[in-house]
Amino acid sequence: MIYTKEVEDMCPVGKVSHGCAPIPEEGKWVQAKEIKDISGLTHGVGWCAPQQGACKLTLNIKEGIIEEALVETIGCSGMTHSAAMAGEILVGKTILEALNTDLVCDAINTAMRELFLQIVYGRSQSAFSEGGLAIGAGLEDLGKGTRSQVGTIYATNKKGPRYLDLAEGYIVEMGLDKDNQICGYKYVNLGKMMENIKKGIEPMEAIEKASGTYGRFDEAVKKIDPRKE
Repeated sequence: MIYTKEVEDMCPVGKVSHGCAPIPEEGKWVQAKEIKDISGLTHGVGWCAPQQGACKLTLNIKEGIIEEALVETIGCSGMTHSAAMAGEILVGKTILEALNTDLVCDAINTAMRELFLQIVYGRSQSAFSEGGLAIGAGLEDLGKGTRSQVGTIYATNKKGPRYLDLAEGYIVEMGLDKDNQICGYKYVNLGKMMENIKKGIEPMEAIEKASGTYGRFDEAVKKIDPRKE
């Protein structure tokens, strides 16, 4: 290490060090000094430069190593394909390696940056969970059918709103009341539908078994296909 002459000419003065502030990690307080000191499950969102798409990234980190990753993307077909590569790239790396690895898509890289900041500052979702969360906890975000929670609504000033996809699934029909306002909808849970088909159930029966309604759909005066009517 090279010092300037000005520093070399200075006399030494003692200093007091209390160490770094502890952060909450998996039910305990940790003075994180190295990457291996970091553990926890966290998730966050990143976006690409033109902001045409977004990525929700979930990481489960144990002793600095990414043991589990869930990559969810929306709005860009290229980003979706990049997510497939990121799923292979992320696991097994330290969080510092992952931060400095090209994850192919701006949105995924940005999500990684945001998660790095969260986790090293002790803002993980499992900060106060003793022992943290088991590997596989990321799948719980997806729920039954292991599909991302998606909301897709389209609207125009002239024709009003159309529900296309909601938390329950693919919207088959929208119910309208006497004032032409939405009072409910019928949906198909695509995850459940595919599970039914894989069990050997005929497709139409599989769809029916995976269907449901929300709101006052049965009282609707008019029912429309939101994608065509």
